[in-house]
Parts: sequence; structure tokens; C-alpha cells
Amino acid sequence: MKKYMVVGGSTGIGLEITKMLAEKGHSVVVLSRSVGGLAVGGRLAHEPFDAMAAPPSFPKLDGPLDGLAYCPGSINLKPFHRLKPEEFEQDFALNVTGWVRVLQQYLPNLKKSPQASVVAFSTVAVAQGMTFHASVAASKGAVESLARSLAAEWAPGIRVNVVAPSLTDTPLAEKLLNTDAKRQNSAERHPLKRVGTPRDLAEAAVFLLEPTSSWMTGQVLHVDGGMSSVRAL
Repeated sequence: MKKYMVVGGSTGIGLEITKMLAEKGHSVVVLSRSVGGLAVGGRLAHEPFDAMAAPPSFPKLDGPLDGLAYCPGSINLKPFHRLKPEEFEQDFALNVTGWVRVLQQYLPNLKKSPQASVVAFSTVAVAQGMTFHASVAASKGAVESLARSLAAEWAPGIRVNVVAPSLTDTPLAEKLLNTDAKRQNSAERHPLKRVGTPRDLAEAAVFLLEPTSSWMTGQVLHVDGGMSSVRAL
């Protein structure tokens, strides 16, 4: 049994990661603003946490930490001329600075593991130029660059990888999928003709967290229905 931390693990993709790790018999500590859909107890613990607090209050953690998934994210889609500089700063604070703070806080615990793994989330919009994605793509591009830098700096003891999804059916994407027409249009944009599910992304994240991916670091795993690499003729 290993010990994992999932930041933002009470809803959406983070909740699915938490469930999968717990089902596999691992111990999981979830840091999030609310309990959400968690069934706390046994190997599953919850600690209140807000990545946007200034400064955030970090729960104390003793002993080794075998893996950490950082799941908070944003979908701030606007034309560039309507985006205020403050919105770029907010997206960066949530996606990058929040992750940095968490990693610096729990790095000593990660170093105590024989081999730890860190996973963060990007977006297909980093690899593909997409309209209205200027702010989120800028911050998630920083996530990918930081992940590669840390993968180099922390090897061989700590692996760092990223999952880059396309549109996924989570509460965060509710406004983009709240009608049958929107859902169908979104599905048709993907070569695999559907939007992602939290389980699709959780499967990838758990693979990267566990030792099954022990020869992978500094990678961006595109779980996006083919959006980043396939063009149907």
C-alpha cells in the first residue's frame, strides 16, 4: 500500500483519481475546499484547503508521500481583447503558483519515498492553437514547462509528468456541455467522436502515479480523443 495526495480530489477528475487509488488499496489524503463526493473514512482522509488562499493553510503530513496529483484548474474562455490582465494572473495563480506552493510544502515528504511521482494537468490547447484559450493555454503551458524542469531536477527520485486532456465532462465544463446540441458539437470535433469522461483522465493519471510507469518522467500524456494529433479526411 502506498500513500498519495490528491489536491482538488473531491470533484471531477480529482474525485475519480481518489476513488481509483482507494479502490486499489492505497492510502489517500485529499486537499480541497469541500468534501464534495468523497466517502471519507478508512484509508481516505480529507483536509480543507484552498489553493487560492493568500497564503494557503497547509495540513501537516508526516512520513513519506509516494505520489501527488494537482487537479485544480480553470476554463476561462474569452476573446483576447476581453481578457483583463487580472484574469491571466488568476489563471496563473491557480494553475501554476498553487502547484508550486503545494510542491514546495510537501517536497520533503516526496523525498522520503523510494520513488515518488507527481502528476499535474494541462490542456490540449497548449499543443493546438485554439480560439478564446489565450489565458488558460498560457498558464497550462507554464505547467508543462515547469513539469519538464522539475523532472530533470528531481530525477531519479521523483518523477514528474502531465496529463493534457481535451474537453471533459466535469462540473468545470458544465456550461460548455449543458445542452444536447453543445454536447453533440463538442463530440464531433474529436476524431473519437465523444467528449472525455473523468474516468478517462483518471486512468491516465493513476497510471502515471503508480510504479507501472516507473520509466516515464518529463512527459505530457495527451488524453484528448485524438484532438492533438489526428485529422480525419
